[in-house]
Amino acid sequence: MRKPVVGVIGNGHSLEARFQVQMTGEANMAALARVTDALPLVFAGDPDISDIGTLLDAVDGIVLTGARANVHPTRFDAEPDPAYEPYDEKRDELALNLSRICLEEGVPLFGICRGMQEMNVAFGGSLHPEIRDLPGRINHRMPRLENGEIHPDPEVVFADRHNVHLTEAGEFERLYGKPSIRVNSLHGQGVLDKGDRVIIEGIADDGTVEAISIEGAKTFALGVQWHAEYDPHENPVNQVLFEEFGAALRNAKNR
Repeated sequence: MRKPVVGVIGNGHSLEARFQVQMTGEANMAALARVTDALPLVFAGDPDISDIGTLLDAVDGIVLTGARANVHPTRFDAEPDPAYEPYDEKRDELALNLSRICLEEGVPLFGICRGMQEMNVAFGGSLHPEIRDLPGRINHRMPRLENGEIHPDPEVVFADRHNVHLTEAGEFERLYGKPSIRVNSLHGQGVLDKGDRVIIEGIADDGTVEAISIEGAKTFALGVQWHAEYDPHENPVNQVLFEEFGAALRNAKNR
């Protein structure tokens, strides 16, 4: 029996300052293979290369991954600032359109970190380029050493760092059966104003939006700000998400 196939968006990257490549973190693919029991299929985050209609004919669901680049501010009527680069405008164009089409056609959609932010912008929401600059917010970026370098130990980088308080009677509270969970944190940009169809499902201790769903979705359409792909084979919080996504994929595959 054929496994579900999941399209995993790629990110534009210049390799050795010479070669333009499309890449994604291996953890995203491993999580889908190990927990969701699906075949990950990486596609270019570039509308000049990836045709959405053909892509959705070939896959049973979509994952919008995290990425180094921020969503370009012009996508939500804000001024760009060199301090918040890099940007990946081709991915912006593809991912925002793809999010809306997935919702229209009932294709399971899972947004992680930047992917959640893209889902919010796709439905008219806005982002803040640096959440830690807002009054009362903590630094949500990955841990660094005193010299400014990223901490070398992945267990420190991806450690659970704050609580997420789940919306009462919401989709995430249904999934977890409890009012709060604890998650990792590796992001600068975050949700400022929510989109028209976006439902806030979870908020960090400092008020940062950490989980969303999309109103009226026919199937799985969830986004999380934390990096759920890091350890879903052993972390029950993240495992639940990938298992639920897998169930939606199998339903989509058999429809």
